[in-house]
Amino acid sequence: MKYIDSLREGMRISEVYLCKSKQIALTKAGKEYGSLVLQDKTGTVDAKIWDLGSPGIGNFEALDYVCVDADVTMFMNANQLNVKRIRKADETEYVAADYLPVSSKDIGTMYRELTEIIGTVKNPYLRKLLDGFFVEDPAFAKAFQFHSAAKSVHHGFVGGLLEHTLSVTKMCCYFAGAYPLLNRDLLLTAAMFHDVGKLRELSVFPENDYTDDGQLLGHIIIGTEMIGERIRTIPGFPVKLAAELKHCILAHHGELEYGSPKKPAILEALALNFADNADAKMETMIEVLQGAGENHGWLGYNRLLETNIRKTSEG
Repeated sequence: MKYIDSLREGMRISEVYLCKSKQIALTKAGKEYGSLVLQDKTGTVDAKIWDLGSPGIGNFEALDYVCVDADVTMFMNANQLNVKRIRKADETEYVAADYLPVSSKDIGTMYRELTEIIGTVKNPYLRKLLDGFFVEDPAFAKAFQFHSAAKSVHHGFVGGLLEHTLSVTKMCCYFAGAYPLLNRDLLLTAAMFHDVGKLRELSVFPENDYTDDGQLLGHIIIGTEMIGERIRTIPGFPVKLAAELKHCILAHHGELEYGSPKKPAILEALALNFADNADAKMETMIEVLQGAGENHGWLGYNRLLETNIRKTSEG
């Protein structure tokens, strides 16, 4: 099988991929064409069907597995498939696990690391809250380990939510040691819960798309509600501590224009914003660079990073 990350300009391929999305669009001349996003476990690639009336173009829908004959071309410094033939694949022609992008890190090991950090939280109320989700709720633990952290921007793969959460939590562990004024227990709890709302914002794989709640509310509001609901089941949970924890979640994007209802007003919220932003942007650039393959030139403007980027020179 030719995985998407191995495709190079000039190749002619005949492979099975997951059709992540399908749209019918119009050229400038008013002719209809098919615009697809195809996926396997190594990533996604844009594909175009320029001749929808060709006898080789079969019936299929988004989230179908499709057999594709195509030429690999280049458009705006990225691979694109020029589809010649396409049809819905039979179930015997693919193994679903080959088409879900998965974290390169061991998911079980990452989850154990996260629960070990939970074991260092001393505040009894925050510890009970954390244990209630991550340790004592098997359904939550399974979902958290499988879910992505985004539709496409960063950590958009199986285990992505866990990988991102663990990375942010580890950064916050460093902050807590370097800046003693920080409330370590509050900061680490906020780090582990900051993106929990993505479990309801995004649907599960292979769809991995925004739910109605995701579109209407977003993961920041959803996650704050999830934590607030659970806090109300814990007798005696301090009111001020609950407000500070929810504030950290609400403010973790840092700026109102980035989707946070509040800007950081306490030190822990500020530290969480820095950790979240650092990991998201590092992973975004890493994924772009890895997707560029052997291209060491400039890769074009990246919307999230707001700059043109390229790989570091070697030697």
